[in-house]
Amino acid sequence: MAEAAGASYVGAMLVPGSPRVVSAQQAASISGSLSVPLVIVTADLMPAEVARSAIVSRARVIQLHGDESPAELTELRRLGSWELWKAIRVRSSADITRAIERFAEVADLVLLDAWHPTELGGTGTRFPWEALASLRDDLGDQLRLGVCGGLSPENVAEAVTRLRPDLVDVSSGVERQAGVKDPDRIRAFVRRALEANAEASHGSGAGNPDRGRPA
Repeated sequence: MAEAAGASYVGAMLVPGSPRVVSAQQAASISGSLSVPLVIVTADLMPAEVARSAIVSRARVIQLHGDESPAELTELRRLGSWELWKAIRVRSSADITRAIERFAEVADLVLLDAWHPTELGGTGTRFPWEALASLRDDLGDQLRLGVCGGLSPENVAEAVTRLRPDLVDVSSGVERQAGVKDPDRIRAFVRRALEANAEASHGSGAGNPDRGRPA
């Protein structure tokens, strides 16, 4: 359903304790029904364990949502041909610049999420958007950037317009309750993200056509 709505990626949460958690085998059954890439979300596992989950689930993207180091991403790169997305929790623009400096050589995309003292993600809150907006022109295209945390059909167009991300990621913002997706909200989210991206690209007369692709 998400793919039919126009999502560019579909995610499977493999982090224990999440209300959305599935096994690698369940993720494989999802992957088998898709023509778009499957993204698996993991946190703070050894690279070999992450690689095993990616192989079992047939994931084409691994989203690392813990405190993984550049060295661990380098090892994962050696173990397979998947894309690597590194999530970071943002409190200020310094967090963004520091993450780009650390991961530019080893990650395909840095995903900006809200900081929380105890939770790795999925809190339904957004990071301070002004932290990215103040840097966006200076960052250029040196590294693909994604935005997540607190996104919903109600604010995704603003996020795409203000922040010009390469990807927007949503979970709780399109749910009826924790772990239960709402098809109408998914369709609305994707539609508004793509419309805002098209308007921004048309208005600038240029730009990256992949910016703001929903996941």
